Amino acid sequence: MSVIRVEVSRRLAVGLREGFDYITDLDNWPEYWPGLVRVEPDSRWSAPGDRARLVLRLLGRQTEMTMTLRRIEPYRLVEYSSVQRGLPDARHERHFADDGRGGLAYRLVVELSPRPALPGLLDRVLLPRAVKRALRQTVANLEEGFRSRDSG
Repeated sequence: MSVIRVEVSRRLAVGLREGFDYITDLDNWPEYWPGLVRVEPDSRWSAPGDRARLVLRLLGRQTEMTMTLRRIEPYRLVEYSSVQRGLPDARHERHFADDGRGGLAYRLVVELSPRPALPGLLDRVLLPRAVKRALRQTVANLEEGFRSRDSG
């Protein structure tokens, strides 16, 4: 079965270190993560094996997502997996680089393997668009947040 890969890249008007530190600090996630209802208090996110449990509003209902941090290379890369009911498991990458102009080149990647039968059809047709929309909203929220911090 083929893997679906969704990718969004954006330049953010924030330095590499400041952007990485802000984006990877789970205390900041409610400020930019679309549909995030809450980060559960037992969540940890700094070393491989750490887990974060989130409650998200998806398709009009609250859904719990459990994320496991697989790899973290400060100021370069974060890889994690996610599991959530009613959706296929996913693998995520967040790439961070200096854009050469004092900004952050930020690339978000999500990979998933469609489930079999009818759910798999929905995974192949609807899910990539929904994931891309969520990734675009994430970077738009980050852009707005960094712009507001600079002007405030």
